[in-house]
This record gives sequence, structure tokens and C-alpha cells, in this order.
Amino acid sequence: YDGDMLFLGPYLRGQGGSKGNLQKLLSSFMDSTRQMARISVNMKDIGSKQLPLLLDTFAAKSTEIFDTASYRITFTGSSVTFLEGSRFIINGLKDSILWAFVLITLCMLYLFRSLRILICSIIPNIVPLVFTAGVMGWVGIPLKPSTVLVFSVALGIAIDVTIRFLINYKQELPEHHHNVRLTLVQTIHHTGISIIYTSLVLIAGFIIFCFSGFGGTQSLGWLTSLTLLVGTITNLVLLPVLLGHLHKHRGDKI
Repeated sequence: YDGDMLFLGPYLRGQGGSKGNLQKLLSSFMDSTRQMARISVNMKDIGSKQLPLLLDTFAAKSTEIFDTASYRITFTGSSVTFLEGSRFIINGLKDSILWAFVLITLCMLYLFRSLRILICSIIPNIVPLVFTAGVMGWVGIPLKPSTVLVFSVALGIAIDVTIRFLINYKQELPEHHHNVRLTLVQTIHHTGISIIYTSLVLIAGFIIFCFSGFGGTQSLGWLTSLTLLVGTITNLVLLPVLLGHLHKHRGDKI
């Protein structure tokens, strides 16, 4: 701090024949009523993980310098605003996915009354979300309000495909004398084509967003389309495999 004092010393003492130096210096830190003071600091981008630690260090140091009973210290600026915005987006993503899974779980339990069927239905819909999150990290797309919507929207659409498949499977199972292998084949033939057509229409609808001039809308379009594509594949490939594996441990009936 000695170097800083040497730099500020001439201004604080008003040397050099300029009596207004002190007033100019103080006016750059305080408002006209002299009730509030502001200190601006330029810093490099250290990331959202290190920034909270730095702010905690500043807060601890400020309480040592200023009497908190007489002064109220507030940290603000673009870095702090960005940090709070990032926390809000991440918490919003967690809440939306959590509530989506809770509601989906309740609906699946009500429809099928089976915990194992619930697990079989959830796994094919988790894989697309994890895949899309990995692609976002690989491409370098940040989490923001437009991209956060992808996960909850795509999850709601993908679980609809799962419900259609499972309901058709449950209806056809008695018709094939509880032959799980034959029922799965027939379910894929009967329901798979309609699922593919429906998914293609939805994917085409979201791809239109890719032609938008707004970057957030573009990301929403192709990320949702990618998630729906992967979700369709997992529901037509992974879900039958899980149901067949469930049959081996539980018998023919569901």
C-alpha cells in the first residue's frame, strides 16, 4: 500500500498550486450530499467459481477497515451482477428439472402402479438431458434463460413418447399371452412409426428457430431438436431393452 499512498499523497495534500485537486479527487468517490462513497476496482475475469471467494475476502477486509456500526458497505458492479444472474439461472434450472421429475414420477406411478416401470421410463429420458448438457459444454454454450428452457421443455415432450409406448405395451401384453419379446416387437411396429413421425414434426418445428437472428433463440431451437432426437432414439431402443431386462427378473406380467 506504500506505493498507493505515494501516488495519492500529492492529491490529498493539494500540492502543485492546485487547490481543487482534493475536491476533484473526493468528488470522484462521493456523491454531492457526501453521504455515499464509491470505490471502483478493475479486475480480470477469474470465473464464477473464484469470484465468490474474492468477494468474501473483500467483505472480511472491509469490516476490518470500516466500522460496520457507522457504515453500510455494499458490493455491486457488473461482476457481482453477473454472479447473481448465474446463480439465479442455475437455481432455476435445478428447480425446473426437480419439479418436472416430481410431477412425472407421480403421473407414472398413478398410470402404471409400478416402481420398476417408473425406473425404466425415467432412464431413457435422463440420457438425452445428459447428452445435451455435454454438447453444450463441448461447444461452449453458456447457461442462460433461453438455453435453460431446453431441459424442462424437452423432458416434458420426451416423456410423452415414453407414456405412449408403455401404454401400448401394457395393452398388447395380454393379447400376446404375456410374451414380452413378441409384445415389444409389436409395440415398436405399431407405436414406433407414429412416434417417429410425431418427433420429426416437433424437431422440424424447433429447427425453424435456428433461422432466427437472435443467438438465444437459435440455441433453443437446435438444442431442443437435438434433445428430442436423442430422446426418440432412447425411447425406441433403450426402453424396450430395459423392459426386456425387467421381464427376466420379474416374470411375464407387469
